[in-house]
Amino acid sequence: MAVQHRLVHCPPERVWGVLCDGDRYAEWVVGTYDSRQEDDRWPQEGSALRYVVKAGPWTFEGRTVVRIHEPPRRLELEARAGSHTSARIAIELVPWGDETVVVLDEHPLRGRGWTFHHAAVDAVSQIRHRGMLSRLARTCEERAGGAGAEAAGAGSHA
Repeated sequence: MAVQHRLVHCPPERVWGVLCDGDRYAEWVVGTYDSRQEDDRWPQEGSALRYVVKAGPWTFEGRTVVRIHEPPRRLELEARAGSHTSARIAIELVPWGDETVVVLDEHPLRGRGWTFHHAAVDAVSQIRHRGMLSRLARTCEERAGGAGAEAAGAGSHA
């Protein structure tokens, strides 16, 4: 299992606001080139967003469905890659004073992902998740404006 966490320098409500905007997932989900909500119900249970992943000259379209929606603390998603493969992505927001600890837990759920899931895959996932949480933090903190950005410290999002 790939579990990663990060302290984000703004309150959980601001982080939740970014998670509730399915059109912005491409800003912080590593590998995603474009994203869009299927309808205005995102992130209600059963709602979905579509996304495009680009790898060199190849593009892949996917769909992510909300499985658990407990505002403003927990969002669990099923990211589908084709009709038989998916991953569970759990995002938990933990208040930490004026800030938020974001816990990201992702693992294969259906299909061939289990066949190839081992320590090396988890290691690569950890690197991807660190990048994703860094981008999420930057997106949330930039959205926070002056106070959130100053609390985070300019240039300290690495």
